[in-house]
Amino acid sequence: MPNFKYTAKDNSGKAVTGFFEAADYASAVEMLRKQGLIIVSVGEASKTKFSAMSFGKKKIKIDDLVIFSRQLATMVDAGIPLVGALDILGDQIENKTFGEIISKIRNDVETGSSFSDAISKHKKVFSPLFVNMVKAGESSGMLDEILDRLALYLEKTSSLQKKITSALIYPAVVSGMAVGITLLLLLKVIPVFKNIFSGFGADMPKPTAVLIAISDTLQKYFPAVVIVIAIAVFLVTRYVKSEKGRLKYDSILLKLPIFGVLFTKVAISKFTRTLSTLIKSGVPILNSLEIVGKTSGNKAVEHAVETVRTNVLEGESIAEPLARSKIFPSMVVRMVSVGEQSGELEKMLSKIADFYDEQVDTTVSGLTSLIEPLIIAFLGVVIGTIVICMFLPIFKLTQVVSG
Repeated sequence: MPNFKYTAKDNSGKAVTGFFEAADYASAVEMLRKQGLIIVSVGEASKTKFSAMSFGKKKIKIDDLVIFSRQLATMVDAGIPLVGALDILGDQIENKTFGEIISKIRNDVETGSSFSDAISKHKKVFSPLFVNMVKAGESSGMLDEILDRLALYLEKTSSLQKKITSALIYPAVVSGMAVGITLLLLLKVIPVFKNIFSGFGADMPKPTAVLIAISDTLQKYFPAVVIVIAIAVFLVTRYVKSEKGRLKYDSILLKLPIFGVLFTKVAISKFTRTLSTLIKSGVPILNSLEIVGKTSGNKAVEHAVETVRTNVLEGESIAEPLARSKIFPSMVVRMVSVGEQSGELEKMLSKIADFYDEQVDTTVSGLTSLIEPLIIAFLGVVIGTIVICMFLPIFKLTQVVSG
């Protein structure tokens, strides 16, 4: 259906603008009139213009969703009608891109759509987890409570993501600096020393000769090396984006020597927190497992959860296939088993998630303490070796002159 842009005034005389889809011009006008708007102008938005506008829009972050969920929960709990609450949020939200989406959702709700159906049209903003929890909240009449629970879940998810970023950004920056400094020495500094040494007329020590040969080779073939690395990165990235490649890549991530422990704990925390939130919100267990798999962020975990869902569908418990996946520790499996037997699976999953959130904190602190001296030692060895190789001929010349 074509997109229409409109400018209109509401009952209070306030000007409103926005975009929406309609079958044709007549349908667009009818939809606006049903909303009680006084039409100023309405017309089909050109596809190129609409796409260009969308391309330049501000990205919607998880923190925007947290604020939206929390404020909407408060308004619904206070007795404000959903359409009115969405109207207020659409105007006052700081992210204008998100504000436009909320306005579209408000229009859909006012024309008869359910809230869950309205947000499901915006898949890039609202995940299947969000949509299904809202749907469960509408069915149970506890939309305000579900939205509040969603806000809490998103806050914890955001906190977890920030911890991972803080754990990875330091070694990434320092490693990048180390590579940059090494390249600078090889491409700019060593050639200067080479010209100085060539005037001595004496044989250079073997370590210095090897280093100069590396520098000469890198200078001669540097463009080719950059092209080869770029092609390799492109091919690896393309492979990782495939189904098979992503599964292999994510499986390797969980087995890495230093960071594997962190990635595994994060995966377990996210799995248990998401499943607990969905079950507590009244989403059926099979639907919950399907959503958990798709929102896990790790293909190896998603594959394991899909297997669990298939086995549960065939009559097994959740704990048994979890144990066979080899991803989840025995403690997690046993606690899930106890939760299933006692009928308090949601509470047990929440406790596991809280435990692993603390474990992530501890692991991040430990990694930072461990990586810092390792990187400093690496930098010392690499740069120290280059400096020593450069000064060896000077030491040799000094010995010859002294002799």
